[in-house]
Amino acid sequence: MMKTPELVEALARALKTRGLMMATAESCTGGLIAGACTDLSGSSDWFERGFVTYSNAAKTSMLGVPAALIAQHGAVSEPVARAMAAGALAQSAAQLAVAVTGVAGPTGGSADKPVGTVWFGWATPAGTFTEHQRFDGDRAAVRAATVRHALTGLLQRLP
Repeated sequence: MMKTPELVEALARALKTRGLMMATAESCTGGLIAGACTDLSGSSDWFERGFVTYSNAAKTSMLGVPAALIAQHGAVSEPVARAMAAGALAQSAAQLAVAVTGVAGPTGGSADKPVGTVWFGWATPAGTFTEHQRFDGDRAAVRAATVRHALTGLLQRLP
């Protein structure tokens, strides 16, 4: 598996070649995906904006995720990840977006959604794709794995 800086460099090259911009909508990573992207000099050529929507209210007010959707499925769910990704596109000038919502731990887990549970959403011109992952390790490990998986997913879904 590529390290995060290598993933960012590969993504940057691919987005610049295609003339595309990306956005992020992050909950459990708290801006780490956007931070990894903007660590690379020149990222303004392909990184449009990032939303850190840690609270449910932020998901609703910044990304347009319906409060009823969160109430019905919970913040850590496929429908919310999908809505977050779509909302990031709708609220930006980007053509691609990645969204993450999960339980990084060590608290907050449940039987249905244990620590390490993360839902991903990727919004692209071809549609919106979602995926569920469960990562092992402490909070830092879960968040780092989430960043890598989010970037890898964007690379795999580039038009």
